[in-house]
Formats: sequence, C-alpha cells, structure tokens
Amino acid sequence: MVLSLRDSVHLISDPFNLDASVEEVFRTMLGVQCVPVSTRLNTSPESMTAVVGFGGLLSGACVFRCDAPDALAIASLLTGLEFQGIDDTVKDGIGEMCNILAGTWKSKVPELAAHCGLSVPAVITGHDYELHVQAPEFQLRRAFAFEGVSFEVTIVCDGIL
Repeated sequence: MVLSLRDSVHLISDPFNLDASVEEVFRTMLGVQCVPVSTRLNTSPESMTAVVGFGGLLSGACVFRCDAPDALAIASLLTGLEFQGIDDTVKDGIGEMCNILAGTWKSKVPELAAHCGLSVPAVITGHDYELHVQAPEFQLRRAFAFEGVSFEVTIVCDGIL
C-alpha cells in the first residue's frame, strides 16, 4: 500500500492547525497566551530566522522569524535568563522553538506525524536578508504576538507524496 498525504492536504494547509500549534507551544513552554495578528508588531534592523526541514511524505520547512529584541524576550522566557545580545544560547533557544513548533504542527495530521521527519534547526541572524523558497506547492504564513513580542511562522511545502 502506497501512503499519500493528498487526501489530507486540507488539514496540512489549514491555518487553524498552525494557530493551535503556536498557542499550545507558547502556553506550555513559555507560559504566555499567544494570538494571531495581521502583521508582526516590531521591525528592527536585525532579525533572526530558524528553519527546520520536513522530509518524508511532505518535503518543505517550518520557518520561525522574529526581530532580535523579540528573540531575546523569547529566549529569556524559555531559559529564565536575561540576555544583552544575540549569543549561542539565544540562537539555540529560537532554533528549539522552531523545532517544537514543527513537531507540534506535523502531529496534527496522523499520516504526517508518522511519515515525516524533521531536520536539525538552522538559525540565520543578520540584517536585510530574505529566505527564498523556489515554487512551493503551498505556503502558510501567520504572524503572532504576546505581551508586545511578535514573530512569524511559515510552513512551506515544496512537495507532497
């Protein structure tokens, strides 16, 4: 029997599953109430992007993007430490948040949970950069906020078996 996600595309691309995943992860891991917003609240020159790849029945990525001050706030809540700037602990924290979000999101679709692996997170920091994905099958992008902190989560699917 050949497994396919084609019959579950409506679940994979449903914004509700992404919203529920973000709310669950931020409530559980950080103890905050996170809500969808129309756009990210903050824009600073330096930003941070974490990427976790999907492989298996679905190929693509989960992308978590926030500005540097928001990354510091998220890492502080995650670790209980105060940060003065972006360091390896902050990068690891943002990468881990992306990893947990990717796993939580894929768990919402049984076929995806059982037949899709995750890569190790990659984290990019800097000024004026853009992450480009060539011709995705679909892309789900949502902005979220809590307590003045905002971020964006994007699910990019470049192939479904």
